[in-house]
Amino acid sequence: MAAIARLPLTHSLPSKFNTSSFLSQSLSFPTYLHRSPFRSFSSVSPILCSSSSQGDSRSLGSDSNASIVGDLLDYLNESWTQFHATAEAKRQLLAAGFDLLSENEDWKLKPGGRYFFTRNMSCLVAFAVGDKYVPGNGFHAIAAHTDSPCLKLKPKSASSKSGYLMVNVQTYGGGLWHTWFDRDLSVAGRAIVRASDGSFVHRLVKVKRPLLRVPTLAIHLDRTVNSDGFKPNLETQLVPLLATKSDESAAESKDKKASSASKYAHHPLLMQILSDDLDCKVEDIVSLELNICDTQPSCLGGANNEFIFSGRLDNLASSFCALRALIDSCESSESLSTEHDIRMIALFDNEEVGSDSCQGAGAPTMFQAMRRIVSSLGNKQVTECTFDRAIRKSFLVSADMAHGVHPNFADKHEENHRPQLHKGLVIKHNANQRYATSGITSFLFKEVAKLHDLPIQEFVVRNDMGCGSTIGPILASGVGIRTVDCGIAQLSMHSVREICGTDDIDIAYRHFKAFYRSFSSVDRKLVVDD
Repeated sequence: MAAIARLPLTHSLPSKFNTSSFLSQSLSFPTYLHRSPFRSFSSVSPILCSSSSQGDSRSLGSDSNASIVGDLLDYLNESWTQFHATAEAKRQLLAAGFDLLSENEDWKLKPGGRYFFTRNMSCLVAFAVGDKYVPGNGFHAIAAHTDSPCLKLKPKSASSKSGYLMVNVQTYGGGLWHTWFDRDLSVAGRAIVRASDGSFVHRLVKVKRPLLRVPTLAIHLDRTVNSDGFKPNLETQLVPLLATKSDESAAESKDKKASSASKYAHHPLLMQILSDDLDCKVEDIVSLELNICDTQPSCLGGANNEFIFSGRLDNLASSFCALRALIDSCESSESLSTEHDIRMIALFDNEEVGSDSCQGAGAPTMFQAMRRIVSSLGNKQVTECTFDRAIRKSFLVSADMAHGVHPNFADKHEENHRPQLHKGLVIKHNANQRYATSGITSFLFKEVAKLHDLPIQEFVVRNDMGCGSTIGPILASGVGIRTVDCGIAQLSMHSVREICGTDDIDIAYRHFKAFYRSFSSVDRKLVVDD
């Protein structure tokens, strides 16, 4: 793989990709990889394992050279929605031996313990307590988000036009909505289902087959589209088609139409499909929260399989790398034996719409958890000052995807800050605090990379362009925690189908794991407010 060969050999990444070896695996292009090593993926394709340089005293562990790309593909294919992403993270944490907590109950924690909780089944916080932790020590946290721009069903989605059954949707976030046209779409999300005993159960639903489509208008009927641009009306023209209206439906009497309109928020045909997937009666589905999803699986692409083609890379790629780094950094009983601090991840919902929700980074979820952790581990014999000291010693990595330089639009990047795929994590800077990175936090994060021979890049937006933001400034300003904003470089951000480099997934994973294992030693060497 040419892009990998340009990296220093100390990165323990493949310096050459053997195409003939790959073809002998009898895989077709594009390569779809199913079922993770947490679902036994690792035995499927040896080409996903990195070559290793042995004997490195700074190794991140015996498995530090194994690729997690196959696992990421499985995670992406499982995680059509923020609910599924959280449920899959929950499954992996339980499989790794983490204990599930409830926010509604008292916590009884102990040094060496590993714990997590979910909120709204779209937000998750997990943490591992060092064996040598004492109240007042810090948290080393990585925060990301589980949501992505998408279309969501309106509370009353049923409509019809020109003999077709249509599904009315809302736009969520800042998507590239033209990319959703002519895609094989379906629905996924969650349902509240009435159980036989009269209770209500939270259930996830995913209709895997192509169910919906937003067709474009033929060029014969829109001759100027290529010169004037494709500018659909998002209310009237971005409406998925479900089915052809049946004769029985068309012949429905006026009084039936009136009652039907008030009775059915969603098409009965759609409700029947959902009930089949949920294995329940239609009338037992009492609430729905559904996303429109692209059915094409996440896969490897490019001549050397150096790319990942997928929806929702922003920001499930970051979420998964953080999740695996936490799990693998404390997988054995010895992993936390010398740790004085607490390792944490926080995966939030609603970042794409500003984070102002109960399950978003704008809520005090993570800091409330930190306070409860300090209180529980201190046997409640702690003061307000104890938590304040813990925050002063803490460090947060805000991980969100970054803009890689586009080969056809290179001038959209500042000429000295053009992140490339396969070149490592991108540290994001903005003088106007759209990112939370400072000179101090950037230095510390780069020192971790330097210690483990990991590549790093930097990004700053052009002065004549606007700058996006992340959950970093929200969390940094919440209680004053030191924060660095970083991300994996990608192309086609917010498209229904995005691109990133396979190398960068493994580099991000290794960087995050190095952060957990090495940050304390780096931080102790720096004196600022003395």
